[in-house]
Amino acid sequence: MDKSLKRFIERAFGDAIWIEKATPLDDVASLIRRLRPRVPRAPLMRVGGSGDGGYLLPDDLDGIVASLSPGVAAECGFDEELARRGIDVLMADASVEGPPVANPRFHFVRKFVDIWSSDETLSLEELAQSGTRPLPDGDLMLQMDIEGAEYRVLAGTSNELLQRFRILVIEFHALDELFSRFAFGFMRPAFEKLLKSHNVVHIHPNNCTRAVKRGPLTIPPVMEFTFYRKDRPLAEAGAQPQFPHPLDADCMTDRPPLGIPQCWWK
Repeated sequence: MDKSLKRFIERAFGDAIWIEKATPLDDVASLIRRLRPRVPRAPLMRVGGSGDGGYLLPDDLDGIVASLSPGVAAECGFDEELARRGIDVLMADASVEGPPVANPRFHFVRKFVDIWSSDETLSLEELAQSGTRPLPDGDLMLQMDIEGAEYRVLAGTSNELLQRFRILVIEFHALDELFSRFAFGFMRPAFEKLLKSHNVVHIHPNNCTRAVKRGPLTIPPVMEFTFYRKDRPLAEAGAQPQFPHPLDADCMTDRPPLGIPQCWWK
């Protein structure tokens, strides 16, 4: 909004017009509590490089038949490691010509993953069927970094497909907008949908930007979440997640480190 217009509205209606549009902090805190990580029985391992593009996930990949990877970056060490383990990787991104390296287990579609089908877009369900051969039965994995479209994609994905993902690694963007009542209304359903079938087992803030604080709550705007399906075993009751985890690494080496605020895990 233009600053002069914002000042006019504040003079005419007072600051309350902005406060009215804020999400009640109790609602934000309630969602954060539900997203606090649990400890999986399988130890966390790092897949991918030591910086951006590397993620922590449970060491429980046996039997995963394919990984869906919407969003293709200039570095694909995560996908290469999965391919070395015999896992096919189904990639989609309309902004690039293809993955940065060739691999016989990479299957690329030059489209964005979204909630409708067009010449430039396809759904997550359509991506699951886009390989060179029919996708076999069995568990899947999802690694998704699609710059904010993740909320509507998750909301528009069938529960049947979500249940097939044993592990989901998703970078969520604009998380500080949870403080906005309007944004909270469409961001929370995506998390609630995942929490019905999966537990959070790790969170890592991306240090590309600074955290935002409101009252007792602090939210890094960009964070990587690892979800683990609820039929997979967790550690014994009382086990506490470790933050920072020894395998965590800053996404950007030229920016100050950013730890996960305690309200997210303690």
